[in-house]
Amino acid sequence: MNESLHRLGEYTLLMKKSISIPNRWSMFFKQLVKEIYKLGVDSIWIVIIISVFIGTVIAIQISLNIESPLIPTFTIGFMTREIILLEFSSSIMCLILAGKVGSNIASEIGTMRVTEQIDAMEIMGVNSANFLILPKISGLMMFIPVLVIFSMFTGILGGVAASYLVEQGMTPASFEYGLQFYFNSFYVWYSIIKSIVYAFIIASIASYFGYYVKGGALEVGKASTNSVVMSSVMILMADVIMTHIMLT
Repeated sequence: MNESLHRLGEYTLLMKKSISIPNRWSMFFKQLVKEIYKLGVDSIWIVIIISVFIGTVIAIQISLNIESPLIPTFTIGFMTREIILLEFSSSIMCLILAGKVGSNIASEIGTMRVTEQIDAMEIMGVNSANFLILPKISGLMMFIPVLVIFSMFTGILGGVAASYLVEQGMTPASFEYGLQFYFNSFYVWYSIIKSIVYAFIIASIASYFGYYVKGGALEVGKASTNSVVMSSVMILMADVIMTHIMLT
């Protein structure tokens, strides 16, 4: 319990130190563009590939489990759309990004800590937390809505592809009708808002574990693993809370 409170206090103080006005805006924007490309743009292809296959699998599994003649076939498209918009493209995709992006952030900052680069910044009077962490948090929060939209679009395309592959249970026309049936545009904004919160969780927790690494390369690896585990737990907790607040 004491260790948990100690870590929470360290995390809070680090965020207070990180989220402050940069001393040099030109350097901040340079780092911001770099982080957007490294953390966001480089993740587009993995998001597209995973979303296409998951969208296809969701549609196929739903079609195989709906065999009752009382259930219209357009329900397959409707349920596929709802699953992708409400949960997959935001929560599940961010859990995957926590492994890719979070481990990258933790290992990068942790390596700088063990090689004493952060100590050198502090000696020169640079706010190392602000310089290293704020661009990562800002960049991921700015670009993650783009990744979510890519995930939604390609996931639904995967479902459409499944409607052409599956010979029984659904047709492309019924699937497309289900996609349009009773569409609620708020669900798109709901997923985007959730993903922005998740982006802050991923970047801030990974930065915390990397910033306070002590030891050598082995501890950097442990910090990277711990950041992924903690980020995943906090994303799931935030998912429950935000779903209760925004949808009930």
